[in-house]
Amino acid sequence: MPEFGGRSKARERALQFLFGLDFTCYAWQHALEGFWIMAPSRPTVRKYAHALIRGVCMNREALDADIDSALQHWAPERVGRVERNILRVALFEMRHAPDVPGAVAIDEAIELAKTFGADDAPRFVNGVLDRLRENSG
Repeated sequence: MPEFGGRSKARERALQFLFGLDFTCYAWQHALEGFWIMAPSRPTVRKYAHALIRGVCMNREALDADIDSALQHWAPERVGRVERNILRVALFEMRHAPDVPGAVAIDEAIELAKTFGADDAPRFVNGVLDRLRENSG
């Protein structure tokens, strides 16, 4: 059983890494060890964050295509990097983590958006993820 707050912290670390990766040309596998030096974390946090990072990086094209299809009145290039990565992490969990209920993935994404996103990010993230959840089931 994951320790309390471990997965939330792992989602935060995954978001931080993926956001930083957007500004580099490094392969994610090579950049990850340096990230952990800069952002030390408990082993359980690292393990789940690594799974999220790997999953998002390996499925990025499909995740982005699905996210772009769920945007309403919003051009894909207008989505901020923070918000895009929050959506990627949440959608990866919704599609590939059977032990994470969709509602939990969405709630966690909204919390990340409140902390790291623009003022309108929580509402935007919630709307996009709700559309993606409706379209998948």
